[in-house]
Amino acid sequence: MSQKTIKKILIANRGEIALRIQRTCREMGIKTVALYSTADKESLHVRFADEAVCIGPPQSKLSYLNMANILSAAEITNVDAIHPGYGFLSENAEFSEMCKAYDIKFIGPPGSIIDMMGDKATAKATMKKAGVPVIPGSEGILGSYEEAKSEARRIGYPVLLKATAGGGGKGMRRVDSENDLETAWNSARSEAGAAFNNPEVYLEKYILEPRHIEIQVIGDQYGNVSHLSERDCTIQRRHQKLVEESPSPVITPETRRKMGEAAVRAAAYVGYEGAGTIEFIYDKEGNFYFMEMNTRIQVEHPVTEEIFDFDLVKEQILVAMGERVSGKHYYPPENRHSMEVRINAEDPRNNFRPSAGQVTNFHKPGFHKVRVDTHVYAGYSIPPYYDSMLAKLIVSAFTREECINKMARALEEFILEGVHTTIPFHRKLMNDPVFRSGIYSTNYLETFDFSGL
Repeated sequence: MSQKTIKKILIANRGEIALRIQRTCREMGIKTVALYSTADKESLHVRFADEAVCIGPPQSKLSYLNMANILSAAEITNVDAIHPGYGFLSENAEFSEMCKAYDIKFIGPPGSIIDMMGDKATAKATMKKAGVPVIPGSEGILGSYEEAKSEARRIGYPVLLKATAGGGGKGMRRVDSENDLETAWNSARSEAGAAFNNPEVYLEKYILEPRHIEIQVIGDQYGNVSHLSERDCTIQRRHQKLVEESPSPVITPETRRKMGEAAVRAAAYVGYEGAGTIEFIYDKEGNFYFMEMNTRIQVEHPVTEEIFDFDLVKEQILVAMGERVSGKHYYPPENRHSMEVRINAEDPRNNFRPSAGQVTNFHKPGFHKVRVDTHVYAGYSIPPYYDSMLAKLIVSAFTREECINKMARALEEFILEGVHTTIPFHRKLMNDPVFRSGIYSTNYLETFDFSGL
């Protein structure tokens, strides 16, 4: 593999992740180009970049998803590489290949790997070949309702119908009996077709009381893969992560080792390049199964950075320049725990309804081992066109209990006024005895008491 010098990076994203990437680039002596829609003209990622290019109106499909405009901006500004961040085009195989055709380094895996791992049925079949544990289910896409019925009988209820091109819980239906299967089949396919322009679904055994555990991996251009252990993402609402932490409060050292080895085996099998995560579902008997792979940097990557004092974005850029990863595997120190909560512009008192508007007052918490990743400031107008996340609050301490106490204190200090946010929910969660016990599943918030926020 040839070494590629990167002196200027175009960041094909917005908000806090664009700022996050800029900071690492500046420390590495790399120039940055920001992209922005007309709705983001006053955003901090525009202000702090070396150059900025407007790529269209507010709607994502006309700006942050407009590949032609983004590549035109890359050519005009003569960049060496494009960092896609997360969301938008970060897992778009066509965009990765277009960058290659323009001789611009895409900071991430090639399109063939994005395609392979982005289709969940193909990813599952690939992982099975790699010797990674997978959830019992159908062999690939279901061709008909009759096939779905036959597979469900073979596997045993409850089962889960899942969109092969899916994400965020769309095109996903739990089915507890055959009486409910046809309705779920039709609605899952309809939702998947509308959301992903692909109605195909497959079927898996539904794991009761599951936890969501992911392993951070880094692969280079030479077949080497390292892992940086796990993040526990079990606190979710409608399949959207709200809290992430490391180490997991339920994973034993032996399971951690086995899960890490499985993740490395998975990434090495497909020749993975860059930062990615292998996501596992973990059952109450201590078994784990491959769920999916995210072929990009994750929202929750700061948890791992704080545990290991490690810059994942810097590592992404070094890998893109042809540097090798160490091949070492990293396990959390005994005296360190990190946790992240997502501060969203949503009203937890009103079923988490999105809340747009102007931020009238803003103060972020501080002190030792408290980190806030955000693009928000007093006077900032939150556009209604994009993801509702405003900030990520990350804290670290010696133990999980101390970490939760520090998070509770930091949330009390976090002032973000003018719009509704999820801060009140997180304050209550930090004092919740079930959460503090560490024993819960991904379904926990379905029974959580949201009153009194």
